Amino acid sequence: MFRMKHSHILPQAFCILFLTLVLLVQARHHSHTKHKHSHSHKSSKTSPPSSPRNENCNNGSGIFDVRTFGAIGDGKTDDTESFKMAWDTACQSESAVNVILVPQGFSFLTQSTIFTGPCQGGMVLKVDGTLMPPDGPESWPENNSRHQWLVFYRINGMSLEGGGLIDGRGEKWWDLPCKPHKGPHGTTLPGPCDSPIAIRFFMSSNLTVQGLRIKNSPQFHFRFDGCKNVHIESIYITAPKQSPNTDGIHIENTDDVKIYNSVISNGDDCVSIGSGCYDVDVKNITCGPGHGISIGSLGNHNSRACVSNITVRDSFIKVTDNGVRIKTWQGGSGSVSGVTFSNIHMVSVRNPIIIDQFYCLTKDCTNKTSAVSVSNIIYTNIKGTYDIRSPPMRFACSDSVPCTNLTLSDIELLPAQGDIVHDPFCWNAYGDLETLTIPPVACLLEGTPQSVIDFDITRC
Repeated sequence: MFRMKHSHILPQAFCILFLTLVLLVQARHHSHTKHKHSHSHKSSKTSPPSSPRNENCNNGSGIFDVRTFGAIGDGKTDDTESFKMAWDTACQSESAVNVILVPQGFSFLTQSTIFTGPCQGGMVLKVDGTLMPPDGPESWPENNSRHQWLVFYRINGMSLEGGGLIDGRGEKWWDLPCKPHKGPHGTTLPGPCDSPIAIRFFMSSNLTVQGLRIKNSPQFHFRFDGCKNVHIESIYITAPKQSPNTDGIHIENTDDVKIYNSVISNGDDCVSIGSGCYDVDVKNITCGPGHGISIGSLGNHNSRACVSNITVRDSFIKVTDNGVRIKTWQGGSGSVSGVTFSNIHMVSVRNPIIIDQFYCLTKDCTNKTSAVSVSNIIYTNIKGTYDIRSPPMRFACSDSVPCTNLTLSDIELLPAQGDIVHDPFCWNAYGDLETLTIPPVACLLEGTPQSVIDFDITRC
């Protein structure tokens, strides 16, 4: 009985032992599989791919050297695309201020280009080297604009600065037969005439131009159209006296402008203020040779022009065709008002003080009844010498719309040659003398004419 019981237990024990061995094997296999899975998961983990190194980025410094974008700077290679890439990269940067560097010791040749905003942050084009366009009309590509070279469009917050040079290379453009000095007696000859403005700002705001030298533009050196809050400081503009239409700084439809502490010599106006300008302050300008500091010309092609709140002060004008000038075409409309010329020293200047409402570039301009109104103009503390080929003061006002409220004080203008003091010229000009003047202005009319009372000057 005992043996039978014992024999029954043995198969059960064997079954238990077998099952235990099977479970141990499975457990070891599961453990090994789990370990392999864990190892596989760990090795499959990858960090986010790092951005490929961009040789064109600024590495967070906010400075974009045009050479980093491929510019050569040998004065011969076309570096236009490199400048475009530098601008686009800087413009898209989220840095507060982004500096495009034109480095010292290099000369960069670029074609006609438009640099467009708006940009993410403030922009600085720092010209420490030399920047130049193609050399003359023959080198200018046919498909490129001949009206302008470098244009900055829709920029809010930009500074153009540096200790370098912008060389407009205008000599060959000035020699086009259409230019005024090429024909007899200052006339023009047939032929193509488009010549590029060197630097143009268009529909932009909060602009600064400072410290630069710019020379020999084919046409205007700087032009601002439709801009707001412009500060020009300590720039040097130069072109030969006979270079045609090389205005230093021209503004049009632009307000809140400060032009300070600069030297301008050229073949046209040092500063010219066009239609649609107001709140303009011009201070400490050395002007000449050239055509002086001008408001206008205004009212061309019977257009409406509005200019107000202009101040020109503390300046030096030498050997120019005009001193401080307001020039309008017959047939225009609108007004010039609220202008002050003060503390200005003249040396051998033709027409030191001039209002010309009969402005005309040819001999065949016809008389017209409408005109841009000129009123509330102050001349104070203007002294120096004048070129005796023209009278020291000339107020040539419209027959139908006289100049009114002209105020003169502390004027002393003596001839640069000889001892004879010439009389001023007045035509239909009304105003007051607050002090004695040299020479006396006996031709200025008193009061306000009925034609002005009836004239609607509220159009501006």
